Amino acid sequence: MSGPKDDGRNDDYRSLARRPGYLIRRLHQIHVALFAEECGAFGVTPVQYSIMTVIARQPSLDQGHLAEEVGVDRATLADVLARLEARELVSRRRPGADRRMKLVSITEAGRRLLVRMDPHARRAHERTVAALPPESRAAFAESLMVLVAANNALGRAPMRFARPPAPETAPRRPLRRARDRS
Repeated sequence: MSGPKDDGRNDDYRSLARRPGYLIRRLHQIHVALFAEECGAFGVTPVQYSIMTVIARQPSLDQGHLAEEVGVDRATLADVLARLEARELVSRRRPGADRRMKLVSITEAGRRLLVRMDPHARRAHERTVAALPPESRAAFAESLMVLVAANNALGRAPMRFARPPAPETAPRRPLRRARDRS
C-alpha cells in the first residue's frame, strides 16, 4: 500500500519554515544561544535563572508550587535546586512535621547574582525578538502566552498562569495525548 498521492498541495507543510512547532523549537535554540552569550559568565542556565527569579519574588515557595510556576517536572526541579543549593544560591528547608514538603528560598548570594544577571538576561530576551518591529514585540509575546495557556495541560509539566487564557482562545475540548489514544 502506498501513501497519499503527492499533488503539490502539501508543499507548505513540507517546508520546515512553515511549521510552527519547528519554528518554535528553532527560536528556543536561538534564545538559549543568546542567553549563553549574554549570561555565560554567571554559570546559570535559562531554567536556573527562571527558578531563581520566581523564588526571589515568592520567598519560601514549596517545591511543588515552584514546579508549577516555572513549568518543569518535579524531578528536573529537584536536580536543578540541588545544583543551585550546592552553589549556595538557594536554600531548602522542611517546614515542621511534613517530611515531604520543602520550602525554597533564595540566598543573599543568589539575590546578588540575580541583580548582576538581570540586565544581561534582559538583553538576551530583547535580542531574541529584536528582528520584530518594536510595536509588534508585545503582541508576539501575548500570542505566545495564548498558545501556551490554551495547550498548557498537554505539556509534560503544566505551569500555573497568573491569568487564564481569553475564553475565545481556549480549545473547545482538550486534545488527547498520543499515549492516551487506543
